[in-house]
Amino acid sequence: MTDRKRLLIVYHTQSGNTGKLAQGVLRGAQRVEETDTVMLRAIEAGTDDLLACNGLLLGTPENFGYMSGALKDFFDRTYYPCEGKTTGLPFAVFVSAGNDGTGAVREIGRIANGYGWRTVSEPLIVRKEVTADDLVHAEDLGEAMAAGLAMGVF
Repeated sequence: MTDRKRLLIVYHTQSGNTGKLAQGVLRGAQRVEETDTVMLRAIEAGTDDLLACNGLLLGTPENFGYMSGALKDFFDRTYYPCEGKTTGLPFAVFVSAGNDGTGAVREIGRIANGYGWRTVSEPLIVRKEVTADDLVHAEDLGEAMAAGLAMGVF
C-alpha cells in the first residue's frame, strides 16, 4: 500500500473572488481520488498543516500590490517552526487581482524561496471579476497539482 499524498490549499478572501477561485481549485483537486486535499483559510492554517502536506496551493487577493495580510500572517507564523523542514515543497499560487497581481506573486515567491519551496506552475492571476473561464483554469490548477502529487511528478 502506498502513502497517499496530501495537498494543502491555503487562501484568504475578502470580497469573495479569491474564495470562488479557491472553491474551483478544490473542485479540481478532488477529482484526483489518490490525493487527499485539505483547504483552510490562511488564518486557520498553521505549522502542523504545512508540515503534513506534500504540495501547497496559495490563494490571495491582491491588496495594494501585495498579498493579503492574512496570508502574510500565515508565513510569519510558520516560517521559523518549519525552517529547513519543507525544503523542496512543490507549490503554486492563485491571485484575485484588482490591478495586475504581479506584486503579490513576486512577494509570495520571495518568501517561498526562503522556505526552499519550488514553483511547479505558472501563477493563476484573475483580474477583476471571476468568470466561468477563470473557474475552469482554477479547477485545472487544482487537478494538475493533485495529479502531479499522486503520480510522484512533484
